[in-house]
Amino acid sequence: MKELWQLFFAFAKIGVMTFGGGAAMLPMLQRELVDKRSWVEEEELMDYYAIGQCTPGIIAVNTATFVGQKRRGDIGGIFATAGMVFPSLVIILALASIITTVSDLAWVQNAFAGIRACVCVQIFNAVWKLAKKAIVDKKTAVIFAAVLLAATLTELSPVVFVVLAAAAGIILKQLEVKKA
Repeated sequence: MKELWQLFFAFAKIGVMTFGGGAAMLPMLQRELVDKRSWVEEEELMDYYAIGQCTPGIIAVNTATFVGQKRRGDIGGIFATAGMVFPSLVIILALASIITTVSDLAWVQNAFAGIRACVCVQIFNAVWKLAKKAIVDKKTAVIFAAVLLAATLTELSPVVFVVLAAAAGIILKQLEVKKA
């Protein structure tokens, strides 16, 4: 039971401290789950995050569910998910009653502009760290470059990119095995 509550509170901490959606939560997930608690490896977190993008729902919540399930099975997934969602639920309920009255204030708009800039930096730092682990050879560099180019030039769903990148990884590995 103790570890279930640890899952809940770890994800509640992540949920309450991170603004900007799933991508902005990636640095916090990495710090808390990989660096501090060693609950998952960095590669596992990237896999969970990628799968979380391809499945319905919020990326960070999906990732919490995967990590919780890995740690303590289905009940662990429930506790981790509840922990991730709980702070947002409380904050949204509190903000819902006042947001329409303060959203036009200049200081509120300026605060959100600053927060958005900060979130961009957090996302960039997380991507940079993950890229160093994910791009390990010429094949993964080519896949990275192709997806980056396609994502920049098209409006395709991230699901399409993940599926195509997975297929490319399988094909390239098979070609490598056949050469050997």
